[in-house]
This record gives sequence, structure tokens and C-alpha cells, in this order.
Amino acid sequence: MESERFVIDTNIFILLFNDRLTDPIPDGEIAYSIITEMELRSFPTLTLEEETVIRDKLANFTVYSIDSAVKEEAIRLRRTIRLKLPDAIIAATAIVHNATLVTNDRQLHMVQELDCRKLAMLP
Repeated sequence: MESERFVIDTNIFILLFNDRLTDPIPDGEIAYSIITEMELRSFPTLTLEEETVIRDKLANFTVYSIDSAVKEEAIRLRRTIRLKLPDAIIAATAIVHNATLVTNDRQLHMVQELDCRKLAMLP
């Protein structure tokens, strides 16, 4: 039996790194979009130590690059739903790879073609 596939959104990783998730990351094949890594590592105040932690944690998961299928789906999502470009790419990544998107972003939960899962968090 194939394990369930999940794409983890940037906001979930931020909650995880800040010890604010009360639900665990689901069991299964875990991946993230290259956009998530770019978002996480581009905070201006990020220290070298924090960047090392991010790199080490992300190394445990599969990274999906932006291929032509993800590009075309992201363009379609931007045109029809008016998502921000990073959100459109992350959503497109989950759609193209037939994965559930783990996100607490309310707007992404409204994308009909997208299977989303929300995780509980501390206030």
C-alpha cells in the first residue's frame, strides 16, 4: 500500500520551528516546494544558526522543484483565484504531485482542486 503524500506549506514549518504546533506532522511521504525553502531562508533577521537548523530539518524531506507542470498550474491558479505567486506555486506543487497540502492558510483551504489539512497550533 502506498503511503499518503503531503506537501508542507511554509506556515506549518514556521510553526514547527517555533514549537507552536500541537498536532504532529502527518505520517506519510513528506515534501515541500522549493519556494518554501526560499521563504524560510530569506528572512532578513535569520541568523546563521537558524539557517543551519532550517537546512538540517528540511534535509529530512523531499523537495519539489518548479517544473513545467507546476509552472502551468500556478499560472492557472493565479489567473482564476488570484493567489499570491508563492502560494500559487505551493498549491500547484501539491496538485501536480497528487498530495495533500498541510497548511493553516485559510485562502488555500478555499482552492477547490486542493486537498488541504489544517494542524492545531498554540495561540
